[in-house]
Amino acid sequence: MKILSIQSSVAYGHVGNSAAVFPLQRLGHEVWPVFTVHFSNHTGYGAWRGPLLAPADVADVITGIAERGVLDQCDAVLSGYQGGAGIAEVILSAVAQVKAANPAATYTCDPVMGNAKSGCFVDPAIPPIIREQVVPKADIITPNQFELGFLTDTAPTDLTSTLASADLARAMGPSTVLVTSVFDGDPDEADTIGMLVVTGEGAWLVETPLLPIKANGSGDITAAMFTAHLHETGSPAEALARTVSSVYAVLKATLESGERELRLIAAQDAIANPACEFEVRQVR
Repeated sequence: MKILSIQSSVAYGHVGNSAAVFPLQRLGHEVWPVFTVHFSNHTGYGAWRGPLLAPADVADVITGIAERGVLDQCDAVLSGYQGGAGIAEVILSAVAQVKAANPAATYTCDPVMGNAKSGCFVDPAIPPIIREQVVPKADIITPNQFELGFLTDTAPTDLTSTLASADLARAMGPSTVLVTSVFDGDPDEADTIGMLVVTGEGAWLVETPLLPIKANGSGDITAAMFTAHLHETGSPAEALARTVSSVYAVLKATLESGERELRLIAAQDAIANPACEFEVRQVR
């Protein structure tokens, strides 16, 4: 498949397109990366250099792709960290152009805004735009549990409330909601973390051991791989199983390396051939 991926880029490390492109290519897919920023490193370091790209420049790149007459070949649009408030309009325009050329194409929005530990870490103007303008146009969204709460004005803290929040998110427009970093609030399961997919046909959960690591970019890989696997299999449960297997392998390799950045190369075999060793439970 061919994927138009509109995300951030970093020279050092792996977030945004710098996290998503290699795994997608390792799965055998063609990626057209369009950058919203080009930083030296991700902002989690506290200091970085490089430009926040102007919306007009991002739109220019997309226009150039369209002028090649290839948008009808695009199977999916993927967006992540937007950088500035004006990027949303550019992304939505790109989605409209792709879907006009190929009505079967899908749009996956990773609504990057923050997490439970750090809170919101993007420009305050961006979250309302994502919630009110971008999410309603998406087919698939991949929020973490914290972002899901913001999108739906809820506070999901366990599986039941997360399912309810995911239903509210689906009512906003997306047909598929993948929720990452799901904690169920059970003290006996504090050493596990879940990933949940909710569609109109059901809901499925995979839980893995909670690794003691903070890994910037893991959500970017997750959104990219789930999009690809869902297109390939047509099964939310199978796409979830494959995605969790590969992402866990990347995180484990990163932890064992003692490095701060994701070990994509070290885990590339698990990315290309996910073992699917974790149980997929249908929870609804």
